[in-house]
Amino acid sequence: MADAWPWVWLAAAVVLVAGELAVAGAFVLLPFGIGAAVACLLAFLGVPVAVQWVVFVGVSAGCFVALLRLRHRLDRDDTHDGVGSRRLIGQPAVVLEALSAGPSGQGMVRVGREEWRAESVDGRAIPEGAVVKVVEVRGTRVIVWPSGEELAR
Repeated sequence: MADAWPWVWLAAAVVLVAGELAVAGAFVLLPFGIGAAVACLLAFLGVPVAVQWVVFVGVSAGCFVALLRLRHRLDRDDTHDGVGSRRLIGQPAVVLEALSAGPSGQGMVRVGREEWRAESVDGRAIPEGAVVKVVEVRGTRVIVWPSGEELAR
C-alpha cells in the first residue's frame, strides 16, 4: 500500500483543485488541493506516510488561512454596482437632446462615449448642453439629476 500513496495524493489533488474550479470564488477546496499536491511530491520522494499526512494538514491549514484573508479582502473591495449598465450610476453626463418636462419627458445624454435615452428624476426640463449626474438605470434609459444641485431623497 505504501507504493499507492503518491497516486492517492495525486488523485486527491486533482479532484480538489477541479472541485475548486467548479465552485469558483469560494477558496474552500483549493487549500486542501495544494496540501495534497505537496504531500504527493513528498510521497514520490519516498518520505514516510506519517510525515506526508502532517505536511498535508499543515500546508492545507496554512493555505486555508492565507486564502481566507485574501477572500475577505476581495469581498471587502468588491463593488457590485460597477457591473453592466449599473456602472453608469454616479457618472457625469452631458445632455445632447433636451429633456422635456413632465413625467414621461425624455431626452438624450452622453455618458462617457455612450449615448443613452434619459429622463430627469423629478420630471423637470433640462436644456441641451447641461451637465447632469446619472442616479439610476431603468432598463434602457438613465435617470439623471442636474449636477450642480443636491438630490433630496
